[in-house]
Amino acid sequence: MRIQLIAILLFAACLHISAAGFSQSITLSEKNATLETVLNKIEKQSGYDVFFQTELLAGTNHITVNVKNMQLDKALAEVFKGQPLTYAIVGHTIVLKSKPAATIVSGKVVDADTKEPLVGASVVVKGTTKATSTGLDGTFKIDVSGVENPVLAISFLSYISKEIPVNGSATLGEIGLKSSATGMSEVVVNGDVAIDRKTPIAVTTVGPQFIEEHIGAQDIPELLVGVPGVMVTAEGGGYGDSRISIRGFSSKSGNGNVAFTINGIPVNDPETGTLYWSDFSGITDVASSIQVQRGLGASKIIIPSFGGTVNITTRSTDMEKGGYVSETIGSDAYNKTAVLISTGLNSNGWAATFQGSRTMGNGFADGLNFLGYNYFFNLSKVLSPTQTLSLNLIGANQTHGQRAEASIADYQEAPQGIKWNYYLSVENGKQVNPYNNFFSEPMLSLNHEWNISDKSSLSTVLYGLFGDGGGGNIGGSVSNSDLPRVSNFYSPIDFDAVAKSNAQNADGSATTYLYDSHDKTSWFGLRSTYKTVIGKYIDLSAGIDLRYYHGTHYEAITDLLGADYALYNYYGNPALGTSGGNINNPIDRAVVGDKIYFYNKDFVQSEGAFAQAEYSKDDFTAFVTLSGSENGDKRMDYFNYLNSDPNQTTPYVNFFTYQAKIGANYNINSQMNVFANIGYLTKPPYFGNVFEDFTNQINKQAVNEKLFSYELGWGYKISGFSAKVNLYRTQYSDRAFATPYPDPVTGQIYSVNLSGVDELHQGAELELRYRPLREISVGGMLSLGDWYYNKNAGPATVFNTQNQPVGTVKEVLLNGMKVGDAAQTTAAAFMDVYVMPQIKIGVTWNYYGNYTAFVPFQNITSAGLHPYIIPNYSLWALNGVWKFKMAGFDSELIATVNNLLNTKYIADAEDYSATGQASDATVYYGLGRVFTTGLKVKF
Repeated sequence: MRIQLIAILLFAACLHISAAGFSQSITLSEKNATLETVLNKIEKQSGYDVFFQTELLAGTNHITVNVKNMQLDKALAEVFKGQPLTYAIVGHTIVLKSKPAATIVSGKVVDADTKEPLVGASVVVKGTTKATSTGLDGTFKIDVSGVENPVLAISFLSYISKEIPVNGSATLGEIGLKSSATGMSEVVVNGDVAIDRKTPIAVTTVGPQFIEEHIGAQDIPELLVGVPGVMVTAEGGGYGDSRISIRGFSSKSGNGNVAFTINGIPVNDPETGTLYWSDFSGITDVASSIQVQRGLGASKIIIPSFGGTVNITTRSTDMEKGGYVSETIGSDAYNKTAVLISTGLNSNGWAATFQGSRTMGNGFADGLNFLGYNYFFNLSKVLSPTQTLSLNLIGANQTHGQRAEASIADYQEAPQGIKWNYYLSVENGKQVNPYNNFFSEPMLSLNHEWNISDKSSLSTVLYGLFGDGGGGNIGGSVSNSDLPRVSNFYSPIDFDAVAKSNAQNADGSATTYLYDSHDKTSWFGLRSTYKTVIGKYIDLSAGIDLRYYHGTHYEAITDLLGADYALYNYYGNPALGTSGGNINNPIDRAVVGDKIYFYNKDFVQSEGAFAQAEYSKDDFTAFVTLSGSENGDKRMDYFNYLNSDPNQTTPYVNFFTYQAKIGANYNINSQMNVFANIGYLTKPPYFGNVFEDFTNQINKQAVNEKLFSYELGWGYKISGFSAKVNLYRTQYSDRAFATPYPDPVTGQIYSVNLSGVDELHQGAELELRYRPLREISVGGMLSLGDWYYNKNAGPATVFNTQNQPVGTVKEVLLNGMKVGDAAQTTAAAFMDVYVMPQIKIGVTWNYYGNYTAFVPFQNITSAGLHPYIIPNYSLWALNGVWKFKMAGFDSELIATVNNLLNTKYIADAEDYSATGQASDATVYYGLGRVFTTGLKVKF
């Protein structure tokens, strides 16, 4: 049956191809037989001739097959499974031939602007079922064998899909996908976004898919618990009340050392440095990425980034028409309804997007009820092929209940357990919480992007934030602990009984009343960045950063609780450094709406400039950044100074600050890179350290805070595995702290800076991620911190206005004490599994240890003191996603469960006595098990 190939071809040319006639039945029962033996039997049973070249059989495999009365074509399919040969049936002849070599096409999918690899992007051979997804480095390989003129369809969530013809290429190189929100390029220019394997800093980025699948009922900071060096707690559990620390630097009010930007706009409170997440609660609905830059960061402007920077990027100009509606429910009556509508970019260059949501619920603990209305609007116009104008509005109008820290004993004895809220009250038969927060702060920005040429561009953003709101509390001459309650101490405060008590006052005054601490703020800023290319390898960026802020602050009566007025006599004395009441109305019978206690306006302004040069050639990148800013603080006090007193308004108190940073990255090969950075930063003291005890007395000893930091990093990334290691060491000097000192003779209160409050923050961080199969991803992190005060502070001599010593503030014995308020050891692990192509289940584990309670360090004036150590704890979380079609629309069902095991743990603690005893600490217990389930339908 063996003949020459030419004879086969001549014979085949005389035959016609038949698509029918495979009616012969084949029966085979062979074990470890050769292919030739099996083909001989098929030839005899079928009556078909079998033709092949002898050398083709050399690399074939032995066959074990068992078929009975099977059609010829099906029997041949069984026989040729796993063989290096294939066959064709030409007439009544079976012709053997070698399988064609597989055509493998490879490439790398990245974000077109940031060059970050897009992990998990879908790659499909158009018109076939052949598909794959990108690995941890953004790379992919796919077989296009047997497909004529193959085209790859590449897609990723929140990015514009792209089709790439193969055209015989085996390597497609780097494939950039544009974000469906074109504003991303503006953020790269103005927002200091770091690029992996290029920007020499420690950075972690989470994208829109992770945000969507994990956010549940959380605030944005809680998405970052798996980032090395990051500590996040929900504090009292109020809506938007979470806080974050990075490498031991806190975002707490008055000492905010974590910087936050939204689309490149700095949003830390100019007076305190903190960020109130409830003011931006709606940003979770429109965030397209969150980037955590630990350490020096990539910021060109001066922001309070001593610990790190959190850059949030929102959607901007949506290129494609569409939207979604979603509904989410959860524990504690959580409910969120959201809708997004986008027109896409039309032929005239216009695009608009609107997103709105309502969020409400009872909160985990008593009295934490909340209601928020969130909104986002973008209107964009492509002015020309080189210019785009974009208007953005982001805002939230919310109210929510809060609670204060309490002792561990109180939580243990309260029938409500960790859900107990000291401030929970009843009035007229309804539950109320006088300890609350209400605020609205829309942010409006106008972005202009101008690509001047192939080498230069100018990006400018003009922005404003307009805040109005405050927080409620109980006031009066009766201590809160002595207020009547419904039954025992752990029952609600009885405001009806308080009203009866007030009514018994013969003069009609209130001994107890409710008030709000109110804030009205306006921020304005302009940031403009010019970027150009010098020669082949140098990118130069330079620009200006202008900011102006003023805030009006006062307390106002909101409820007299049955009384006619609240008597609020003036008792301040700014000459002695004390405040309280209105000197212009010293005997004030305040009614609802009247201002009490304080009324002042604060002003903060800064004018800055910056420049950065970046050298990039082949595998080496280096940069140097220089920035400088003149900062000024001014105060107007309407209550502590007569209207005729020129001291009612202070001059601006100015501080010049600057920063210098340098860093380099070297890509050793396509898998490994190393980097290093070093920098010196300064920032002005916050407002409360510039003016003494809420008066216009200027603290003449206030100085800039300083930070010197350096870091080494190593990265390794291949398709299925990635690792990052970072080592850092940061010296924080002249931490601003002004402590009051009363003159024992005159009673005047002076403010004195405790000099030498220095901290050392050092540590090591590890990130790992492994993808053994396309359907499974696992990973984790380990962060080992060593943060402590590295010398004692003080003592400080206090001088009066005549420069005469009046006393001494004791030395604060800080040397060797751990910096508190964040866990110094954290670890995390996760696993995501696609149990089906449309269903993914994820589980995470987080560990917190070596966690010292917060303590005001000025209290450490005796030897042997050490703050309370919070017990170590770990938490589990679960999430799941099911993607499906509903009425032809792409839909997804998302479920989250946080604190899966309902672990009871202390999340925050303060130990003002620094005894280290649990009985002396006040704490917040962390939230128990919380779950959500949401349905999103896209159109």
